[in-house]
Amino acid sequence: MHESDELTENPHSLPTISYPDDLPVSARRAEIAQAIKDHQVVIVCGETGSGKTTQLPKICLELGRGLQGKIIGHTQPRRLAATSVAKRIAQELQSEIGDWVGYQIRFNDKTGPRSAIKLMTDGILLAESQRDPLLSRYDTIIIDEAHERSLNIDFLLGFLKQLLPRRPDLKLIITSATIDAERFAQHFAHKGKKAPVIEVSGRLYPVDIVYRPILDPSLVDAEERRSTSEEERDLMQGIVDAVQECARHGTGDILVFLPGEREIREATEALEKEKPINTVILPLFARLSQADQERIFRPKGNARRVVLATNVAETSLTVPGIRFVVDSGLARIKRYSWRNKVEQLRIEAISQASASQRAGRCGRIGPGICIRLYDEQDFKSRPPFTDPEILRSSLASVILRMKALHLDDVETFPFVEPPTGRAIADGYQILQELGALDEQQRLTKVGRSLAKLPVDPRVARMILAGHEHHCLTEMLIVASAMSVQDPRDRPVHEREAANQAHARFNDDKSEFLSYVKLWNWLEELSQEQSSQRKFANSVKQALLSPLRIREWRDVHTQLRSLVQEQRWVANPSAATYEQVHLALLTGLIGNIGYKSEETGVYQGTRELRFVIHPGSKLVKKAGRWILAGELMETTRLFARCVARIEPQWIEKVGAHLLRKTWGDPRWEKKAGQVVANERATLYGLLIYSGRRIHFGRIDPVQARELFLRQALVPGEIDSNLPFLRHNRQQIQAVERLEHQSRRPDILVDEELIYAFYDQRIPKDVYQTATLEKWFKGLSKEEAKGLELNRDELMQHDAAGITTEVFPRSVEWQGVKMALDYHFEPGSVRDGVTLSVPLFALNQIDAARCEWLVPGMLKEKVLALLKSLPQRIRRHCVPLPDYAAAFHQRWFEKAADPGMSLLDAISQDMWTQLKQRPQRSDFKPETLATHLFMNFRVIDEHGRMLSGGRNLDQLKAEHGRQAQASFQQMAASDEQVAQVLDHEQLTSWSFGELPELMEIKRKGRSFIGYPALIDKKTHCDLDVFDDPAQAQRQHRQGLRRLFRLALREQVRFLEKNITDLTRISMLYINLGTQEQLRDQIIDVALEQSCMMEPWPKNQAEFEARVQEGRSRLGLVAQEVARLAGQILTEWSAAQKKLAQIKAHPEALKDIQQQLNALMPTLFLESNEYAQLAHMPRYLKAVQTRVDKLRADPARDQRLMQDMSVLLTKYQRAVAALKGATDSGLRDFRWMLEELRVSLFAQELRTPMPVSVKRLEKAWAALQR
Repeated sequence: MHESDELTENPHSLPTISYPDDLPVSARRAEIAQAIKDHQVVIVCGETGSGKTTQLPKICLELGRGLQGKIIGHTQPRRLAATSVAKRIAQELQSEIGDWVGYQIRFNDKTGPRSAIKLMTDGILLAESQRDPLLSRYDTIIIDEAHERSLNIDFLLGFLKQLLPRRPDLKLIITSATIDAERFAQHFAHKGKKAPVIEVSGRLYPVDIVYRPILDPSLVDAEERRSTSEEERDLMQGIVDAVQECARHGTGDILVFLPGEREIREATEALEKEKPINTVILPLFARLSQADQERIFRPKGNARRVVLATNVAETSLTVPGIRFVVDSGLARIKRYSWRNKVEQLRIEAISQASASQRAGRCGRIGPGICIRLYDEQDFKSRPPFTDPEILRSSLASVILRMKALHLDDVETFPFVEPPTGRAIADGYQILQELGALDEQQRLTKVGRSLAKLPVDPRVARMILAGHEHHCLTEMLIVASAMSVQDPRDRPVHEREAANQAHARFNDDKSEFLSYVKLWNWLEELSQEQSSQRKFANSVKQALLSPLRIREWRDVHTQLRSLVQEQRWVANPSAATYEQVHLALLTGLIGNIGYKSEETGVYQGTRELRFVIHPGSKLVKKAGRWILAGELMETTRLFARCVARIEPQWIEKVGAHLLRKTWGDPRWEKKAGQVVANERATLYGLLIYSGRRIHFGRIDPVQARELFLRQALVPGEIDSNLPFLRHNRQQIQAVERLEHQSRRPDILVDEELIYAFYDQRIPKDVYQTATLEKWFKGLSKEEAKGLELNRDELMQHDAAGITTEVFPRSVEWQGVKMALDYHFEPGSVRDGVTLSVPLFALNQIDAARCEWLVPGMLKEKVLALLKSLPQRIRRHCVPLPDYAAAFHQRWFEKAADPGMSLLDAISQDMWTQLKQRPQRSDFKPETLATHLFMNFRVIDEHGRMLSGGRNLDQLKAEHGRQAQASFQQMAASDEQVAQVLDHEQLTSWSFGELPELMEIKRKGRSFIGYPALIDKKTHCDLDVFDDPAQAQRQHRQGLRRLFRLALREQVRFLEKNITDLTRISMLYINLGTQEQLRDQIIDVALEQSCMMEPWPKNQAEFEARVQEGRSRLGLVAQEVARLAGQILTEWSAAQKKLAQIKAHPEALKDIQQQLNALMPTLFLESNEYAQLAHMPRYLKAVQTRVDKLRADPARDQRLMQDMSVLLTKYQRAVAALKGATDSGLRDFRWMLEELRVSLFAQELRTPMPVSVKRLEKAWAALQR
């Protein structure tokens, strides 16, 4: 040992200062002392074991530093290092802690009034700089472990560079195990002269470096791995081989450096299987429990220890007894992503400086061996030094601290390595997000409050929000917990036990509240336990760390004292879930996520996608929206410490950060304003969309334009202002002219109406309320100036458009029905629409409706003339002239023409041209839709029941309901009731039966149609609204009356119809002989007695009876003969069906055809004239069967040709619900003729027929 020769005078006796001979720095102490005397800044570069940390303060003390009321400040990056170094220096000075040497760490100050040397963390010195910017307590400052380049170290170095010119008496010594000396020397250059650098050797014993490269699994894929030689191994196997190699070299403990806890666990499992005898495996990482740390730093027994450590063992902690080092060359390096705003903890290759630090750990007790699991070339290609923390961290806390110290902007601050512009911008953005800086990047009131809290700015913002949201008690607990290591221990071999022990603290919705539950439990426990030892034992039993709990409490105490200085009062009662998480959101708003469609994945801000950490208790039951305390990227991006939140909370605390866009601005009549759909995102994450908002506040100019265009111009505004009502009436009048004339060019362009309003409406009027308010202040003349006149609205004169040719209503049999005109090609409303009351529906005459209205007649006639074949059409040329002349000739008769329009045209052409086209010559299916009447069926309250252009279909749908309504109304008329007051009729004893009856109700007249009703044994009288239905009922009733009058002849026929027995045998599958007999007689009665016109009085009836007596017998025999012919062909067709069972589709089609042709009442249900064609139809079936057997493909092709038409017909019949439709009835027989034409063409058809012709006929039916 060398003792000092000269000691500086001081108020009290200095301790004896000696320097251990075995430390390299002792040999250089004179050189170092001279450098300190001669220079304000000295850089000492010494490797591990050089003694610089413990001896430099003594050299300074020996020089007289730290005396005369000043002290020597010595910073360490970690608290453990600060306390252990202080104890070591005090031991060498033979002094107690707190005497010559003291230390100060967070919440623990062990310095005294005589202390000359003060060990402390760099954070303590930073905190002092805020209270004392000149650091006037110190005459010397030693910054140790500068190679770590933490944020605190870099900030201190920049701060001290600015301070040194103002404190020429201050000495600064920068020390490090490995350091970029040239960079630091240049940084602290004075007047162009670099600061001196003194290098001190470090190792006491030589260390052999051995390279044993392994295959890096992160750099090759599986295919490459399979193709690699067997000598190459993975990381775990490489560690096992290296440990076994170390064991062969002799005794001594082994220190293995690995990237993280997961790799430590995997290596533990691998080594346990192949470890040498008398060897223990010990893990070492930052979260290790106190008990496990004791096993490493206070070894017991003689077993070889294999310590598996993270990079925490490089410089921070010295593991005793290490002779061998196995270096994986990897470490988990924390990097901050400025783009994504998340921390990334990735495995990276370490720098050369870190590799040297690791190797230096095995040369302290004797010669050592360091096995590097990578090759020498790899080592040489690595960067010399690890990136400083300032280049891979968020700068928010640094900028906040600088703003609080009134230092230069971060852009000009003298950092050793200035951060990038992106990193600085990110720091500013975070502080603005927290509300700590304004737009001019000046510290706000919030920022000044945050700067007083020694925690991360985000955590500080949460504490401030806790005060604002009355949940300060909970936020102090959570904020202090987030500022320390998790107090819950999870030993490697007791993980399940730890989960069970900690389950009592779990919360179903929030892991933040788990801290609150744990804190409350600890508070109750501390009150129950009488001593600190019992408290600590209870805590350990719950698998909690007493050391971290004490640290948690210390941080909480400090934060509580700081908020008390602000006079913030803790909430006396428990805060609500919403209050707590609103406060959390203020600091962590960038850490929100929305559950995506992908299982377990959340969509975060800034296009991030993350999953909840698998260790979380909420991993399977987190809500749709969550908040994370931390987003950390390792193998993937994980969210830690999560809670459910509601999306509306995000808007509450982050309204200033939401980016809002607006779409689909539109006028909303009910609201009386222009509204739009609002969409809000937070850093790209959709928070809400489709929110309806008042657009006038967002964009008054566009809102006014939309207000004028969509509200005022079309009159779509709910207001009774006089000018609006006047203008609306004027525009509607002109629009009616357009619809009636089918000319869209009468009303002026909307742009002209818009310009009219734009010139008169003020710029700040964009909704109904402001319009009405402004209008109230106008004079009568000004108000009158807002009215449009008809001349201004019309582009040209609308001559000829009168109510005479375009009536507003039409009267039909005493019922007045409204007509409405609409011009919109393609719309169901296009053309003229007749509003038909339900009770009058059955009375509407389809033939009359063909004539439309006089104003549209000319156009329809012209279209019908164009549809005629050219051979007929050529007689009418020029067609427009003929159509105009027809219109003139028939104008007076158009209101009641007495015939259909087709018949009228045919008659007119005969009269004018001696040409008579048939109805089949016209092609109505070619006409435009608007040339057919549109019907709108309404109930008694004017509500629409249904509509369309097919009157028969509407009658089928509503006919029964209409009939019931009509009969109920007719029964209330006394005169009608008197006429119908006849029952049990067996002869014509009721006088003359009128063709129609007038029914009066409420001063209006309606037309009814009386009819005889067949009651089998007699007849009754009733009245109907539909002439067709009345005719059907009257036909059956009249036939019954004739049967009763000719009962003798009928009895004779019942016994004497020729061949009845034979044809009844053919009929047996359809019905009984009696049914066939009655049909023959009924048809014979109709053909004998019921020729049109039918009798209307008793005399006419009796005359028909007399005629029938002489004819009935002969007619009946003819009907019987025809029935026999039909049944014979039908029976033959039935027998042939057995031949085509192998063709089920054709068989099914034929059976359906036969069933339709031959119902039980086939004679009655078909018109007599049509019965003559039925044998041909049935022969066609037989012919089809024969051809089908020979060529099935042909039959299938022909069946497909007509299948579409057949399907349409069947659907239309079903839609009629039993009602009749003459058009469909005719189409049915056209289908039968088509079958003959397709399947039995040799039987011929009475008129040309084809699939195309039927398609056109069908199209005409649908109009």
